[in-house]
Amino acid sequence: MRFLNLCVLMLLVAAAAYVYEIKFESTLQGERLAKLRTEIRRERDAIATLRAEWAKLDNPVRIQGLAKRHLKLKPVDATQVDAFDKLPARPLEAPVQELDDPIGAIIEQDEPPTGSVRAQQETR
Repeated sequence: MRFLNLCVLMLLVAAAAYVYEIKFESTLQGERLAKLRTEIRRERDAIATLRAEWAKLDNPVRIQGLAKRHLKLKPVDATQVDAFDKLPARPLEAPVQELDDPIGAIIEQDEPPTGSVRAQQETR
Protein backbone atom coordinates (compact mmCIF):
# COMPACT_ATOMS: atom_id res chain seq x y z
CA MET A 1 0.00 0.00 0.00
CA ARG A 2 2.86 2.34 0.76
CA PHE A 3 4.23 1.69 -2.70
CA LEU A 4 0.90 2.74 -4.25
CA ASN A 5 0.83 5.92 -2.12
CA LEU A 6 4.39 6.70 -3.19
CA CYS A 7 3.45 6.26 -6.90
CA VAL A 8 0.39 8.49 -6.50
CA LEU A 9 2.51 11.13 -4.73
CA MET A 10 5.08 11.05 -7.59
CA LEU A 11 2.27 11.37 -10.15
CA LEU A 12 0.89 14.39 -8.26
CA VAL A 13 4.31 16.04 -8.19
CA ALA A 14 4.79 15.37 -11.94
CA ALA A 15 1.29 16.72 -12.68
CA ALA A 16 1.99 19.84 -10.59
CA ALA A 17 5.27 20.39 -12.46
CA TYR A 18 3.48 19.97 -15.80
CA VAL A 19 0.72 22.41 -14.77
CA TYR A 20 3.36 24.90 -13.60
CA GLU A 21 5.15 24.56 -16.96
CA ILE A 22 1.90 25.17 -18.87
CA LYS A 23 1.16 28.20 -16.67
CA PHE A 24 4.67 29.58 -17.26
CA GLU A 25 4.37 29.12 -21.05
CA SER A 26 0.92 30.74 -21.13
CA THR A 27 2.24 33.72 -19.13
CA LEU A 28 5.18 34.01 -21.52
CA GLN A 29 2.85 33.87 -24.55
CA GLY A 30 0.60 36.51 -22.94
CA GLU A 31 3.58 38.84 -22.50
CA ARG A 32 4.61 38.30 -26.12
CA LEU A 33 1.05 39.01 -27.24
CA ALA A 34 0.94 42.22 -25.20
CA LYS A 35 4.27 43.29 -26.67
CA LEU A 36 3.06 42.61 -30.22
CA ARG A 37 -0.17 44.54 -29.60
CA THR A 38 1.86 47.47 -28.31
CA GLU A 39 4.08 47.37 -31.41
CA ILE A 40 1.03 47.18 -33.68
CA ARG A 41 -0.54 50.17 -31.91
CA ARG A 42 2.74 52.09 -32.23
CA GLU A 43 2.98 51.30 -35.95
CA ARG A 44 -0.65 52.35 -36.53
CA ASP A 45 0.06 55.63 -34.75
CA ALA A 46 3.15 56.12 -36.93
CA ILE A 47 1.08 55.44 -40.07
CA ALA A 48 -1.56 57.93 -38.93
CA THR A 49 1.15 60.53 -38.28
CA LEU A 50 2.69 59.99 -41.72
CA ARG A 51 -0.73 60.25 -43.38
CA ALA A 52 -1.37 63.52 -41.56
CA GLU A 53 2.01 64.87 -42.68
CA TRP A 54 1.27 63.77 -46.25
CA ALA A 55 -2.09 65.53 -46.12
CA LYS A 56 -0.28 68.73 -45.08
CA LEU A 57 2.13 68.34 -48.01
CA ASP A 58 -0.72 67.65 -50.42
CA ASN A 59 -2.65 70.76 -49.36
CA PRO A 60 -3.65 72.83 -52.44
CA VAL A 61 -2.87 76.11 -50.64
CA ARG A 62 0.70 74.93 -49.98
CA ILE A 63 1.12 73.77 -53.58
CA GLN A 64 -0.20 77.09 -54.88
CA GLY A 65 2.28 78.96 -52.68
CA LEU A 66 5.13 76.81 -53.96
CA ALA A 67 4.02 77.36 -57.56
CA LYS A 68 3.92 81.13 -57.06
CA ARG A 69 7.32 81.13 -55.40
CA HIS A 70 9.21 78.82 -57.76
CA LEU A 71 7.46 78.95 -61.15
CA LYS A 72 7.31 81.89 -63.52
CA LEU A 73 3.61 81.56 -64.33
CA LYS A 74 1.31 84.37 -65.34
CA PRO A 75 -2.23 84.42 -64.02
CA VAL A 76 -4.98 83.63 -66.52
CA ASP A 77 -6.44 86.78 -67.99
CA ALA A 78 -10.23 86.96 -68.23
CA THR A 79 -9.96 87.87 -71.90
CA GLN A 80 -8.22 84.59 -72.66
CA VAL A 81 -11.35 82.56 -71.90
CA ASP A 82 -14.08 82.37 -74.55
CA ALA A 83 -17.31 80.46 -75.10
CA PHE A 84 -17.39 77.08 -76.84
CA ASP A 85 -19.41 78.36 -79.79
CA LYS A 86 -16.58 80.77 -80.69
CA LEU A 87 -14.00 77.97 -80.97
CA PRO A 88 -12.99 76.91 -84.49
CA ALA A 89 -14.59 73.77 -85.84
CA ARG A 90 -12.82 70.50 -85.38
CA PRO A 91 -10.99 69.43 -88.56
CA LEU A 92 -12.63 66.65 -90.50
CA GLU A 93 -10.99 63.28 -90.34
CA ALA A 94 -9.96 61.66 -93.59
CA PRO A 95 -12.19 58.71 -94.40
CA VAL A 96 -10.52 55.42 -93.67
CA GLN A 97 -10.42 53.12 -96.67
CA GLU A 98 -10.99 49.56 -95.81
CA LEU A 99 -8.71 47.32 -97.80
CA ASP A 100 -9.41 43.73 -98.58
CA ASP A 101 -5.74 42.88 -98.12
CA PRO A 102 -3.94 45.39 -95.86
CA ILE A 103 -0.69 43.39 -95.86
CA GLY A 104 -0.71 43.23 -99.65
CA ALA A 105 -1.15 47.03 -99.76
CA ILE A 106 1.96 47.46 -97.62
CA ILE A 107 3.96 45.14 -99.85
CA GLU A 108 2.84 46.93 -103.03
CA GLN A 109 4.11 50.31 -101.81
CA ASP A 110 7.09 51.80 -103.64
CA GLU A 111 9.23 51.62 -100.51
CA PRO A 112 7.85 49.17 -97.99
CA PRO A 113 8.54 50.15 -94.37
CA THR A 114 11.58 48.44 -92.91
CA GLY A 115 13.64 48.73 -89.80
CA SER A 116 16.79 49.48 -91.74
CA VAL A 117 18.32 52.90 -92.22
CA ARG A 118 18.29 54.34 -95.72
CA ALA A 119 21.67 54.85 -97.35
CA GLN A 120 22.49 58.52 -97.80
CA GLN A 121 22.55 59.63 -101.43
CA GLU A 122 25.63 61.39 -102.64
CA THR A 123 25.05 64.98 -103.65
CA ARG A 124 27.26 66.45 -106.40
